[in-house]
Amino acid sequence: MVAKIRWKPLIVNLAIAFGVEAVSALATRDSMQVYQTLQKPPMSPPGAVFGIVWSVLFFLMGISAYRVYQSGAPGTKRALTVYGVQLLVNFLWSIFFFNLQAYWFAFVWLVFLWVLVLWMSILFFHADRTAGLLQIPYLIWLTFAGYLSFGVALLN
Repeated sequence: MVAKIRWKPLIVNLAIAFGVEAVSALATRDSMQVYQTLQKPPMSPPGAVFGIVWSVLFFLMGISAYRVYQSGAPGTKRALTVYGVQLLVNFLWSIFFFNLQAYWFAFVWLVFLWVLVLWMSILFFHADRTAGLLQIPYLIWLTFAGYLSFGVALLN
């Protein structure tokens, strides 16, 4: 049986995710100029890739948060709290990396973010299996971003 979509909570959860993305983009609006000037490790994608990937990831985060919210499962509040914390940590990484150019600190911060997202994914999985699985691309991307961040820190 297919669950009925509750549009208001869905839109609110998507708005939260995309809101964080938008505020991050505004706060780091010169990020692609900074990115172009960096020495980068092999396999570094062109700057245009980041906006596309992050939009997909924030969409998946919003959908997952909605599913967890709707689940009513034990631990929902905790899962959504960890979700909120990781959104803040995600936002701050961009500031540390692009605005402050604190590359080593940003790398360590990214490792912290990765651990938070893993924890969030596990909590999401327990509340709603699909919500947890939808976070796998995020973890994969953060792993790749960790490689890139470490490489930038080494080379710059």
